[in-house]
Order: sequence, then C-alpha cells, then structure tokens
Amino acid sequence: MEDPDPRFTLANERTFLTWLSTALALSAGGVAMAAVPAEVFVPWLRTTLAVVLVTLSALAAGMAYPRWRHIQRALRDQAPLPPPALAPVFGYGVAVVAALALVLIVLAA
Repeated sequence: MEDPDPRFTLANERTFLTWLSTALALSAGGVAMAAVPAEVFVPWLRTTLAVVLVTLSALAAGMAYPRWRHIQRALRDQAPLPPPALAPVFGYGVAVVAALALVLIVLAA
C-alpha cells in the first residue's frame, strides 16, 4: 500500500465531514418537526416526518466513517472506489420528507 495523493485524502475527509454535517442538519430538522405544536400540523404526519428525518440522520452519521474508510483503502490500493450505496436512500428519503412537508403545509392552510 502506498500513500495516496494528499489532495484525495483531504477531499475524502471533507466528504466525511459533509456527511456528518448533513446528519446534524437532518437531526435538527427532525427535532424541530417533533417540537411543532400538535395543533399546527396533523400529529401523526408530523411525527412520521420527524422519525424519517432522524432515521436519515442516524444513517448518515452511522455510515460516514465506514464510507470514509472504504474510500481511503481504495485510494491506498489504487482500486476502484466503492459505489455510493446510500445515495438513493438519501435522495428518496429527502424527497419523501419534502412530499410529507408539502402535505403538512397544505393541510394546515
């Protein structure tokens, strides 16, 4: 194994930190949604939205380090990078959150 170009290692580290900041943002959104008064939005839908956000947060935080480690190993071995397996989960997850939020907004109007 040889050390990869430091630029790639630092880019991998920035991506890792971005996953963590995304996890924090998702968690904050979930907590904020859970704190919305019950009379503002439909309670079961508000709770569902909060649960989806916090679940996505846990996935992002939990998978950030293993993803960083796999990419770092691939860089050191000059092997192909692993595919972004969680990208569809987060893409569709955020789409579900947006759709639920839209429903909440329409029902509250």
